[in-house]
Amino acid sequence: MANFILKFLANLYITKNEAFYNEFGLEQSKLWPAGTLCITIAANIAETGILSYPMCFPDSIVGFNADPEKSSEIFVYYLFEYIKREVQKSASGSIQDNINIDYLTKMRIRVPDKGYQDKIVRLLSSIDNKILINNQINQELEAMAKMLYDYWFVQFDFPDEKGRPYKSSGGKMVYNEELNREIPEGWGVEKLNSFKVVTGKRDANFGTENGEYDFWTTADKPIKANEFSFEGKAILIAGNGNFYVNFTDGKFEAYQRTYVIQSDDDEMLIFMYLACLQSVEKLRKGSNGSIIKYITINDVNSIASPFNSEVVNRFIDFYMPTMETILKNKFQNQELIQLRDWLLPMLMNGQVKV
Repeated sequence: MANFILKFLANLYITKNEAFYNEFGLEQSKLWPAGTLCITIAANIAETGILSYPMCFPDSIVGFNADPEKSSEIFVYYLFEYIKREVQKSASGSIQDNINIDYLTKMRIRVPDKGYQDKIVRLLSSIDNKILINNQINQELEAMAKMLYDYWFVQFDFPDEKGRPYKSSGGKMVYNEELNREIPEGWGVEKLNSFKVVTGKRDANFGTENGEYDFWTTADKPIKANEFSFEGKAILIAGNGNFYVNFTDGKFEAYQRTYVIQSDDDEMLIFMYLACLQSVEKLRKGSNGSIIKYITINDVNSIASPFNSEVVNRFIDFYMPTMETILKNKFQNQELIQLRDWLLPMLMNGQVKV
């Protein structure tokens, strides 16, 4: 089996693939080594990323390996980030808004000598690597938080008054009709319909490249906008696509199919964020197991969690430092991205020297 990418987001490294080739498919394709620069020539053209492990890719993506004496894949990655808009403009208006290998090989771009290229790469990649590390830390922290929520509020093995796992130690369970399952005796249910749940009002064209505020669409990461309609902590649930669930804090804008959940109680909002993460896979499937295309506001309002104030407070005390670290890393990444995006054109056109 060989890893196969159909498309990728614009990041320094491509770290995951969506599909696999069998041996027959691999014979018809080419397995590119780690370190290869990928450039899209169709659909979202001029997007670039470097393979973090060997992969195959379709005809809509080309692979590039640099002459190590003249340049590097990572410098060309940053170069394409610098000229991306011009490449996209040059292809706009063609029959399919595509470019091809002939177009790429005929490009003539003035670049500094290899030594200076390496200086630019060291500076920009140090920023990108810090962003990558922060993202990896957040992924691990969120995975731990989801596991802990599952242990306490799905398996009900939270520590009882003697420090023992409640259900596994024989804690009494009773049937709850609202959740259609057993929960610990004396517990209730907390639902999102007790929070403020609205959708954004903006269409997808509202985003702008250099906007000041995050604009949450149905993608996993926000784009930018010049205005904001929301402020403070919020859970964000994409109403279609991959139904991403995110948590944000600050001023932001939202797409018309993105659900925004807010509350005056920040701690309960953070708790219900984990309930949303745990529930979203169930929302993606109908009662018969078929995949659904949209999440409705009734679906969102129906998200619920078993609830006991004493246990939830203990959980929040334990989890809050983790969430604060996640938000801190996200904020730092926003600042690093702004710094990198400011430095990139300055370094490429020589206005800033290293």
